[in-house]
This record gives sequence, C-alpha cells and structure tokens, in this order.
Amino acid sequence: MAHITEASERPILKSKVFLYVTEFFSGMSVMAAELGASRLLAPYFSSSQIVWTIIIGTIMIALALGAVFGGRWADRDPNPDKLYMRIMVAAVWIALIPLVGKYLILLISGLLIVTVSTNFLIIAAFISCAIIFVPPLFLLGTVTAGLNKFATTSLEDNASVVGRLSACNTIGSILGTFLPTFVTIPAVGTFVSFLIFSGVLLVIPIVYFISIRARRVACAVSAVIFVATSCVSPLTGFAFWETNLAYEGESIYNYLQVKNLSDRTILSTNVLFGVQSVTMKDKGLTGMYYDTALAAPALADKADSALILGMGTGTYARQLRQYYPDMKVTGVEIDQKITDLAVRYFDEPGDVPVSTYDGRAWLAASREKYDVIMVDAYQDITIPFQMSSDEFFSMVREHLNPGGVMVVNMNMVSDGAGSINEALQTTIANTFNGDCRVGTTYTADVPNTTNRELFAKAPTADELAQYGDCSDASRGTGAIGGSSGPIRSTMHEDVSADSLRAATWNRTNDGALAAYMSEVAGRMTPVADPVAGRTDGSLILTDDKAPVEVLGMRAIDQIIAEEAGPYREILRTEGLGGLLRAVQ
Repeated sequence: MAHITEASERPILKSKVFLYVTEFFSGMSVMAAELGASRLLAPYFSSSQIVWTIIIGTIMIALALGAVFGGRWADRDPNPDKLYMRIMVAAVWIALIPLVGKYLILLISGLLIVTVSTNFLIIAAFISCAIIFVPPLFLLGTVTAGLNKFATTSLEDNASVVGRLSACNTIGSILGTFLPTFVTIPAVGTFVSFLIFSGVLLVIPIVYFISIRARRVACAVSAVIFVATSCVSPLTGFAFWETNLAYEGESIYNYLQVKNLSDRTILSTNVLFGVQSVTMKDKGLTGMYYDTALAAPALADKADSALILGMGTGTYARQLRQYYPDMKVTGVEIDQKITDLAVRYFDEPGDVPVSTYDGRAWLAASREKYDVIMVDAYQDITIPFQMSSDEFFSMVREHLNPGGVMVVNMNMVSDGAGSINEALQTTIANTFNGDCRVGTTYTADVPNTTNRELFAKAPTADELAQYGDCSDASRGTGAIGGSSGPIRSTMHEDVSADSLRAATWNRTNDGALAAYMSEVAGRMTPVADPVAGRTDGSLILTDDKAPVEVLGMRAIDQIIAEEAGPYREILRTEGLGGLLRAVQ
C-alpha cells in the first residue's frame, strides 16, 4: 500500500502516537477558534443567537468541506508532509487573526453599511466569519481523513483506528471549549487566547518537519510570523482607533471598554452600536434616561425600596441615592467584572449590595418585594429572551409591593408593527393589565437618545381589596370579583404634570427634580390595551416564543438606514471618491 510506504519513511509516525496527538490538538484548535470567533465578532455584531448561529453554521460548512477534500487528497496523494503543511498554514492563519481580524471586520462593516439595506447583521457577520475563519478551519477539517489514511495498516483494525482518532478529536474539542471560556479569555483576553492555541497547534508540524529534516525554511518563516504577531497583536485593542480609553478588557460575558471624557464616563460592551452605561461627572439632572426613570418612585404608592436588575455601573442607583437617600436599593449584575469597574471608575455607591447573578434566576430565588423594580438588562443590541417574556414580567410583578412600579429601559427606539418595542410593550401591558385591566403601562421617550422608559404599575392595595388579585388565573374570564369590563387604575389619574411634580416634591423636597418630572409627564404615552379590541396581531413574547434577535435585527436595520442614508446617496451620485471625501 502506497500510504504505508509514505508513513514508514517517517519514523515519527511509526508508533501512531504522534498521529493521535495531532488529532487531539487539531480538535482542540477548532473549538478554541470557534469560541474565539464569538468573542472577536461580539464587540462589533453582539453575541446574540443570530451571530452564534452564523458562526456555528459557517464553521460546520468549513469542516464538512475539509472532510470531503481531505479524504480525496489523502486517496490521491497520501503524503503526510502535505497534511502537516496544511496544519502549519492553519496555525499561522489563526495566529494572524488577532492582528488582522478586527481590521477586516471594520472594512467589511463599512462597505456593507453604505450598500446593504436590510439584514446587515446577518450579512456582515457571515462575510466576516467566512473570510476570517473558513480557510484555517477548512484546512483543519482535512486532518481526520488524512490521519486515518496513515494510521490504518489493515482493514482488520480500521474501525478501531477511526474510533481512537474520533476520541482524540472529541477530547481535544472538549478542552478547546472549556479552556478559552473559563481560563484563557478571562485571564489574558481573546487576542492572546488565539495566540496560545495557534502556538500549541504550530508546534505539531514544526516537530514533525524537524524530525524528518524537511521544510526548514517553512518552519522558520512560520515561527517568525507567530512571534511577530504575538508581539504586535496584544498592543492593539478591539477599538484600536480610540485614544482616550481608560480601560479595555474582557470578562466571561463581555468585551468591556471604559472611556473617560471631560464631562462623563462611559462603559461600552460593543464598539459599533451604542453604550451600556453613562455617568455624568456633575451631580444632578442630565436629561438622560436614568433621570426619566426617576418617575418610577414618584408613581409608586411608596418609595422605600428598589431593585435594579442589570446594575451595570450603578448609574440609576446613584440617582436614587441622591434624590431618595432613605430608599433601600439592591442591585443584581451578572458580570462581576462590570461591578468591579463600577467601583473603580464610576463611584458606585458602597452601601448598595450587588449580587452577581442572572436577574431572572435571582428573582426566582428571592421572596423580597419592592416598591420600584428597574429592568435595565437590555445591553446594547442584545436583548436576553429570558428577560423579555410574559413569564419574566409576571415574576417581576409578583416581586412588587401593592402599587409598586416596574420601569424598563428600552435602548432601541423602534416603532411600528413587528418592532421590538411594540412586542415588549404589548407583552408588559398584557402581563400587568391582562383581562382585568388593573394596572397601567406608560412609555416616555428620552429626548436626543435612542432610549425609551416604560412604566408599569401593579394594582394598589385598594384595588386588590376591591377587585382581588389580577393574576393569570383571572385572565380570559373578563371579570374580577364578579365585575366585568375595564377597571381603571389609579395610575391613569396619577400621570399628570401637577400630580407627578407634587409627588416628587413631597418625597424629595427637590425643586429641580419636581420641575423635571412635570416635563417627563408631558412625554408619557399610555400603551394600547393588549386585550380589549386588539386586532393588530401584536406579538406577546413568551419563554416558548420570543424572537428578540430577529426583532432586534430589524431595529438595527432601521438605525443603519437612518444614519447611513446620506452616505448611500453620496455613493450613488458621486461614487466611491465622493464617499471617501465625505467621511474624511
């Protein structure tokens, strides 16, 4: 057999151990590259299910094609030198990703923003993934078929060889999954993680070629490229064009960036779309979303306690502490590193306890009730589906005291049929109102921002005494306590400039805040009743069906269309030269 002759000429392959080691590290590198892909793309395109689907699908295509061509090449030319050369090229390519990948992503995004009208997120993420990750993973996809060719000496043990190779690949893949997520990325970041796993992979072909005294120039060039990119890549971050960053790093969950400006400090988890938190250095009102959200304690029957789901850097907690100093505030934040940054850069109140936990899981484990619950977990363009469903908002309502108010910060203003805001508003109104129509939801857009605050009030103590609990058990009956028809909540009368100003003044004795609440009242709009007479087919999000990624993508398309519209017109009328002049 020709392939046996080829392998027998390579002493390092005679025991087959090196073949299994090769399979192990190839499998590990594939999964490490896949996990790295998600972290490389997330700061630009988010870490939504859509992006994950594109990454997994694209990589599976690359591996499938690699398996087909790898088997064909192994049958046609069973030369192990060529197989290990492909592994070397793949390793060098992966090592170059942290140096070149971010520039390619921005170039692709810039071209598509002015040329693509819809599905920007899908197209940009797919093209970026295809250009950056398909070539090296296609090459690694050829490894198993080639190794099987060299490891098999007879048909009698062929199945055993395939099984051992598969086991080595699987075990390597397991380590390649867990190590980046829990060890290397949190410890040294995405860029260095790419370098670690590409370096380990590069050792395999170098050892092979040194053992047979061949391809020395290729080994030397590969080593030089790896060393060069290892020295340069960690020096540039994801937002390499920024010059005033106070911090740039990563956690298990997020890419994190702190920008320290003259008047404010900004935390961002995405370099292309929006920011996660803003703190003004001057105390007082700023007109930003957390000022508008201060209407919640004025609308509630009491203002003694507050829970913040998505504590972030503690912006809302600071505002509550300033204007409601006696209020007991509790925070929940899933990312411990964000909490650490809040203490270091954002002067988070030290007397506010913060639990490192998922907001919904925390609610499920708690029996506490609050007068105000702020839901501020919709991060940049990523909306966690488990915190956007009817079931989740029902849990929030159960943790509100009678007459308590939930305020939700929606950070993408996107209206109309089928929009993400319409779905969220309809879902919340359905949860808090239901067939009972006890409790009311209002929205207030924040001027000059993409934020919208939604306020939903639970039934008051008097309403509960008169009508009973407006629970899920009551829905669909059209009646509470023997009554039928709509029941007006006190919040209908509460949302007026005079009443909101008076309630704020009585609780804070702050004239500036009271005056600002009058202006907020003027921006409040009731959410349409989701039950009575609804014929528009508005989607109510549930744990079973909450397509927030698709709805969010439509909002992104809308934002891009508005922002990039003038540039598209310039490209159409003046060509590429005119576009380049316009962006300079």
